[in-house]
Amino acid sequence: MAGSIRKRRNIKSVPTPNDSVPFGTADINEPASEMEVYAKEVLASLINDNLPPTPNNFSLYFDRLLEDKSESLRKQISAVLELEEDNDAEKTIALEKSLKQGFSSIRNLLQVLANIYKNMTLMSKLLDKRKAELGTSPDEQMAMHVIDTLQDDLDKLNGILKKQVEQIKQHYDQTASLIKNVEQDTIFDNRYGVYNKRYLLSKLEQELSLVSEFKHHSSLIMIELSKSLVSDIANEKAVTLMVRTIARLLMKTSRRSDIVAHYGKGVFAVILKHTDLANAQKAAERLCDLVSSSNFFLAEREIHLKISVGIKAIMADQGVEEQVIHALDAMSAADKIPSGYKVHREPEAAPEEGKG
Repeated sequence: MAGSIRKRRNIKSVPTPNDSVPFGTADINEPASEMEVYAKEVLASLINDNLPPTPNNFSLYFDRLLEDKSESLRKQISAVLELEEDNDAEKTIALEKSLKQGFSSIRNLLQVLANIYKNMTLMSKLLDKRKAELGTSPDEQMAMHVIDTLQDDLDKLNGILKKQVEQIKQHYDQTASLIKNVEQDTIFDNRYGVYNKRYLLSKLEQELSLVSEFKHHSSLIMIELSKSLVSDIANEKAVTLMVRTIARLLMKTSRRSDIVAHYGKGVFAVILKHTDLANAQKAAERLCDLVSSSNFFLAEREIHLKISVGIKAIMADQGVEEQVIHALDAMSAADKIPSGYKVHREPEAAPEEGKG
């Protein structure tokens, strides 16, 4: 499922730090870059320390050994890492701040409501007290005095309640605004258990920068439940369950490096990093076969699921919106194809004047 147009160096024989053969001499015609030499050194250090070269261990050694390298190499690697940086820590901190402010506003709101409850209880006690006074005061003048006193009590309490209601409105508006901001920063689609559209577009923008910088192949595929199948099932709940099944299958079959997201209205997208069109097509074919072998039972009717898949190569010279539209167009066209998937082909460039 992975592919790349970049020519890779021969790293089958990885020297250890004690070897006298310098890094990068395995390919005389094409010397390795400083970064590739450094990556080999990190791997060799892991092996030399009898540690498994897992992503976590490699990352730890990558950062640790970099401290002793030249400033130029550190700047070069930092520039590359910035292209891949997700800023997840900063986003998490901002999200936590918003949540804490939201909890504070909710706490203030509950406190005001508690005070209103206390004041309403006080009003009830005052009414009982004045009622008792009226019962023991047959004199009309005394009764009018009790009523006037009660009116003063109610006016005071009414003034307090008005202020508290205004406080409730302020806290509610603040809480609603914070919740809206949190929703705008979310990256997860709770309905289908995958990333949301906002995260998809940001990662696609990031992948465009990486493709432009490193000239590797990556692909975008768009998936939806076949429209012909949806039109044949007049049951909205059943269709929703089928779409959720598609989401689960996508998560089950995707690689750790793939970005699986819900684009909207039951349409899913997958960014296949370092995957050319040929391998993306194979991935789509496997996905279509897997989905078609998944049976769905509606009452006594057995339904074979079917999807439509559009495949698009991520091009550095095209914008995010343009590439998504091309993938969606290919997905719509795939619904009329027996295979269930279609590749968007870029138009060939016109020959220059006087050539071809």
